[in-house]
Amino acid sequence: MLDGTMAFLCEADRLKSVDRANVLMDLSRPENSAEHSWHVALYGLVFGASDRALAMILLHDLVEIDTGDHPIHLSHDAARVAEAEARAAGRLFGLPDGGAVLHALWAEFEAADSPDARFAKRMDHVQPLFQVLQAARPLPDHVAIVRDNLDRGRAARLTVEWPEVVGAARSLLSGREVGQGDLARRLAFLAEADRLKSVLRANRLVDGSRRENTAEHSWHLALYALVLAGLAPAVDIGRVIRMALIHDLVEIDVGDVPLHSAGGLAHGAPERRASEERAAQRLFGLLPERQGRALMAMWQEFEAARTPEAIFAKGLDRFQPAFQNLASGGVGWREYSVTLDQVRGRVGPAVRLASAPLWDWLDERLVAHFA
Repeated sequence: MLDGTMAFLCEADRLKSVDRANVLMDLSRPENSAEHSWHVALYGLVFGASDRALAMILLHDLVEIDTGDHPIHLSHDAARVAEAEARAAGRLFGLPDGGAVLHALWAEFEAADSPDARFAKRMDHVQPLFQVLQAARPLPDHVAIVRDNLDRGRAARLTVEWPEVVGAARSLLSGREVGQGDLARRLAFLAEADRLKSVLRANRLVDGSRRENTAEHSWHLALYALVLAGLAPAVDIGRVIRMALIHDLVEIDVGDVPLHSAGGLAHGAPERRASEERAAQRLFGLLPERQGRALMAMWQEFEAARTPEAIFAKGLDRFQPAFQNLASGGVGWREYSVTLDQVRGRVGPAVRLASAPLWDWLDERLVAHFA
């Protein structure tokens, strides 16, 4: 079972190389579909998505690995795009175990014929609007696309479905502030979260083309939790996914520290923990007070790794980079002169505690790689 599942998760890495028409809020480069999926899922978390809606968001753009992105301001043959995406879904979700469930979630999202799917679609259509409008210097041609989208495009329905958020978008279009209420605070938090897409990690993509960023990693980790849920039947996977989505937000302020750098000690250093705590207080403090406290508590739960959900999330957070290194031929390990004993010592305990079968599967391949 695990061989097929890991092949799927490895293939999913390719979504990090699919560029979209949107750009990051600092205008530095195009956004890719993996970090977009993370950001949309974070929107969903902040605005009250169900676990099923979050699962749909994690999966919704995987078909772009085969079909690419189709910007809304360009004309497309909708029937041909739908046919190509259906073929891509059939290929990608062709897992030996569990693929049918994922395929059904993707199809439900596409059909938008359930409350969860409609909520997920709403998040997917709102995130690009505010990514343009909340940029420090919004690009005029992108602003024009947003205006047309709100007036006549797929976002026009939000005038009825979610008038508050359309009002906020139109305020920004007119050069006014959103306001000071809960919606404004949530949007400010989500805009700040965009910066996670520019935090680079030591790991490289599976194809070795560049370093992974922390937003992509957070999406991929949440996908790992969704797909590997069967390894932890007593764990609330919805909570694990939520932890994965927020667990590394503090790196906006403190950056990434590679697990195998500086002897691996930086991860446990008191000064590092204190810096991360301050970053969490600042970031979650942007949200409405009650929601900010709840997410702060969830982040602290992940860090402490004492509950079943946090133990599983922490184990996957150690497993994903190790497997990605294996899949890329160990390029990251060579850069830091990492040995088998170091990987076993720094990755093994957390993964084994999360799932002994998962560690056994990984360890067998680690031994073969380092041999």
